[in-house]
Amino acid sequence: MYLEAPRDTLPKCVEASCNNQFKTTAMIKFCQLPRFLILSVLVVLLQLQCINWVSLKATEKSFAVCSQDRGDENLFRAIQLIDRSMATYFADEELKMYRFYNPFSQTRSEETASVWMYSSAIEAVNAVLNGLQAQQKRGDTRLYNAYYGRYVELIAKLYTNAAYYLGTFTLTSFTQHKEWTVYAVDRSKEKGKANVEGIFNVYDDQMWLVKELLETYHLTGKENYLKEAEYLTAYILDGWDCTLDEQGKEHGGIPWGPGYVTKHACSNAPIISPLVTLHEIYKNKSDQITKHYISTKDKLTRLSKIELKSDFYLHYAQRIYEWQKDNLLNDNGVYADMMGDCSPACSIAYEMVQGKQYRKNTVLNKAVGTAFSYNCGTMLSAAADLYRVTKSEKYLVEGKTLADASFNYFGKLGQQIPGYYSYANDGFNNWFNGVLLKGFSSIYPLYGKATLFMDSFQKNLDYGYANFLVDGLLPADLLAGWPADKNKCNLEAMFMFAYATQYAVLAQTDMTRPKIAASSNRSISGQ
Repeated sequence: MYLEAPRDTLPKCVEASCNNQFKTTAMIKFCQLPRFLILSVLVVLLQLQCINWVSLKATEKSFAVCSQDRGDENLFRAIQLIDRSMATYFADEELKMYRFYNPFSQTRSEETASVWMYSSAIEAVNAVLNGLQAQQKRGDTRLYNAYYGRYVELIAKLYTNAAYYLGTFTLTSFTQHKEWTVYAVDRSKEKGKANVEGIFNVYDDQMWLVKELLETYHLTGKENYLKEAEYLTAYILDGWDCTLDEQGKEHGGIPWGPGYVTKHACSNAPIISPLVTLHEIYKNKSDQITKHYISTKDKLTRLSKIELKSDFYLHYAQRIYEWQKDNLLNDNGVYADMMGDCSPACSIAYEMVQGKQYRKNTVLNKAVGTAFSYNCGTMLSAAADLYRVTKSEKYLVEGKTLADASFNYFGKLGQQIPGYYSYANDGFNNWFNGVLLKGFSSIYPLYGKATLFMDSFQKNLDYGYANFLVDGLLPADLLAGWPADKNKCNLEAMFMFAYATQYAVLAQTDMTRPKIAASSNRSISGQ
């Protein structure tokens, strides 16, 4: 297991030697000092390093001996991956996140992470906090006492510095003309000054943040997280295409962003589970909200009315779920990327109604694009959550069917190693696959077979951890390891946080199952 050492107390050449990766020039400069001084410094530094290492190893050994629970080991590894990633990819007190790092050359790219990538760190910390709370509730407080307080502070700091992605603009939507303060794709040099006009903000980025804000609200009970989650949700739902067809039915669907017309799986399904969560928060309460819609009489007039929040959020969750299922579910039983093939053109159009301008519908003729694993993961979680609050069997049946189809489509048995399932890891697929795992974990309480699907992720993570862990980091390909050309080993920051999230999700699942001796050889045969 990797243990983060206090590197800030070590000269660069000694730090490198600890990793068996000497930086020759630094070593030469150090070694040009008088011999007695070199020996004295090295003795002191090595004593400090060894004391620290022995202490940390003793802590780890004590933890391992005391715990034979897979959940404990998974959670501990998630913590280690997060701590190493925070030290590697983030800079200064403003938490500027860099996109790539090469553990072999020990170089970090100058490219700054997008807000979506940044939110992966928030997701990982939330996942660990959930796991720590679960451990504490069952009477095991070792990791909780050591990490919970620090991680609550870290999550607050991450949200505070997410403001570097915030910006303000005015949007003409399907029903109104309004100013919004939302998250940009790219980071600004000043808080609140990011460019969010047009294509520079997208709805799915807001959705991932809404989900995490609600998670943090449940973990901490702090109302500011709920308030921001609801504000961003209002912005997202303002993007819902409520224009009507000739039969008076809503066209439905949310475009990728206010600057786009195509309607993506990723700009619809991720908000369903948060909407269910908001429904549960306001269930049996009298809180109200304004709904904007279009008159069915003339199919043009923009109207509004007051609804109970609990009803409002649930109805939108159900409508978005049905829109995605009706439009994007393909013949393989998984979800296509988006509704596209625009007609007459893929450009935003507007219409004047009673002297006011509104966005109008753009015709999208068919589902197009690659089926990505995360678009099934979000719909799996949606089906499980909608079943929980409605008890409608349709969601349970559809969830089970999608779980089977997703595993069969995305998991390739024996493609790289006999007995292991390979998942695509090019592009952003490592993060996408983590969302699929979360979908499996959501349906698992209702569908025991999903444990077999989750075990495929467990085996892959453990294989990579046992064979390819370098400088506390895991490669993009957990089964094949690092590229032979070490200049091509630039690792995405969000992949490390995705691995940490996966370990934490598996930890929470294992805490609900009978205790299992720590082993990476759990069988998923019989598929």
